[in-house]
Amino acid sequence: MTVSIKTRVLDRIDLAILDTLQKNGRISNVNLANKVNLSPSPCLDRVKKLEADGYIEGYFAKLNAEKLNQSLVSHVQVTLEKSTTDVFTEFRKYIFAIPEVVTCDMVAGGYDYLLKIRVADMAQYREVLGDLVDIPGVATHHTYMVIENIKQDDGIIFQE
Repeated sequence: MTVSIKTRVLDRIDLAILDTLQKNGRISNVNLANKVNLSPSPCLDRVKKLEADGYIEGYFAKLNAEKLNQSLVSHVQVTLEKSTTDVFTEFRKYIFAIPEVVTCDMVAGGYDYLLKIRVADMAQYREVLGDLVDIPGVATHHTYMVIENIKQDDGIIFQE
């Protein structure tokens, strides 16, 4: 598989590096090089180039939400009163001020935004819901509480 974005062509080694790093961002360069069949120096050069070109945006640790008392998850559909640039801008400003909203996607379809909210319990969710309904321009919202997470993988899929 070859991917071309803005004149840069990623070959199978670049894709293997990206795939490996998204699964384990802490892998040593030596182990990464072995995994993608390169020597360490060219492997490190490729990683640095992928970082410089913006293919790798950063590295992070996956945290345990239950141990950090944030295991209650809900998805909330939000519909705005009207679809204007001013209303969208205002909504965005308010959403950034609510840390419990961990993702916010503008969507096409029967509503305007899909939010993922992570909190400790229903009492905290109720507070966040109060913040949401007070955002100027919000017309309706529908909440779906997550009972069980079946599959979660935020990575990009690489297939050959």
